[in-house]
Amino acid sequence: MWVVVLAACAGQFLVVLDVSVVNVALPSMRTALGMDAAGLQWVLNGYTLTFAGLMLLGGRAADIFGRKRTFLTGLALFTAASLFGGLAQEPWQLLAARALQGTGAAVLAPATLTILTTATPPGRARTRAIATWSAVGAGGGAAGGLVGGVLTDALSWRWVLLINVPVGALVLLAAAVWVTERRDATAGRRLDLPGALLVTLGLSTLAWAIVRTEAAGWAAPSVLWPLAAGLAMLGAFVAVEARARAPLVPLRLLRNRAVSASNGAMFIFGGALFCMWYFVSLYMQNVLHYTPLQAGLGFIPQSLSIVIGSKGAPWLMARLGARTVALCGVAVAAAGCLWQSGMHAGGGFLETVTGPGVLMALGSGMAGTPLASVAMSGVPHSEAGLVSGLFNTARTMGGSLGLAVLSTVAAARIGDGDSPETLAAGYGLAFRSAALVLVVCAALILFVLPRPAREVPPAPALHEDG
Repeated sequence: MWVVVLAACAGQFLVVLDVSVVNVALPSMRTALGMDAAGLQWVLNGYTLTFAGLMLLGGRAADIFGRKRTFLTGLALFTAASLFGGLAQEPWQLLAARALQGTGAAVLAPATLTILTTATPPGRARTRAIATWSAVGAGGGAAGGLVGGVLTDALSWRWVLLINVPVGALVLLAAAVWVTERRDATAGRRLDLPGALLVTLGLSTLAWAIVRTEAAGWAAPSVLWPLAAGLAMLGAFVAVEARARAPLVPLRLLRNRAVSASNGAMFIFGGALFCMWYFVSLYMQNVLHYTPLQAGLGFIPQSLSIVIGSKGAPWLMARLGARTVALCGVAVAAAGCLWQSGMHAGGGFLETVTGPGVLMALGSGMAGTPLASVAMSGVPHSEAGLVSGLFNTARTMGGSLGLAVLSTVAAARIGDGDSPETLAAGYGLAFRSAALVLVVCAALILFVLPRPAREVPPAPALHEDG
């Protein structure tokens, strides 16, 4: 069973890693391929938008066509796209590869959690498996800066993508041998393609419009029209799902308070915390003048902290309950954001990078496991892929939209200035705004998220092989 868990977690690690691994390598990509600032922005957005927009389709595909088949297909596409991107000679080739990576990630990511929840029995084993999945996924995001810095300095920017190829090949082999195929026999063999098209285009258009606000402002027609179009497509998606015989998202599922509240909380939480890695990386390189390698090494404490928070969450859940642990995680992360908002040009590593970063990462790890556990509680296996897709979509879209909004906040404060003092002030304002967003997240958890039964305490670490 734990070989299956490791294979699923390795797939999740690659998916989350590639959200942030390119951050440190962007200047080298720009120099090597002659890209402009807009092109660099879409190296990030091309991945996250396709990832989030197609994840619901990927989750439903896992239910219909089988978890193993979907996992292998998504991982194969992700690995091939990584090879294509690492060998890119033109900017359009790199951007196309990142979009293909996001597509593969959207197919792969939902299957990772459904493989865990359907391969492990309810109770202690499943709680430990979900905690491992959360820790590895969160650690992938945290490790992105470190991995990207080390590979860029030691080899080249191409290896932030090429490193996925050997790892992906090994995981493909392990999954092909050890993972057992499972699918919903009553789900039929058809996908809700109109619904998938509407939700993908709607979310992508909405995110694209918000990303454009950084350059054009919120009142520009080039922003307002895509915003209206995105919202209209999402409204049409709801109308289509209400009438479809086999909807991509059965609306009755959203009437489940555990599903809707946990996804709403994760959307808001992701919108506030995704900015941590982006702005702290910019702060270390643009204000403190760290090299890419030094900036990557600077993320090690956060990486350890987020894993500790994820692995310690089940122990706390067994004693305090999932809702209380999630609320504590949000509070710890908000405290870290407030501390981080005090960054300044003369800051030191311990007081303006490590201290607040550890708090934010610890809170992120603490909140992720209980929210995922509540989202999957009481859901039949036939809809586990769909709920997993919803949860991952909420987290990723929240992060993409939140980063776009907070980048606009920072850019408004920075203006045309480029001094370290001005940049630090802009980044700090973004973190103060993130702390306010987390207050909203805490209110949602406190007043809306249901209080499930307490988890069974996990076995001691020395006996996890049993």
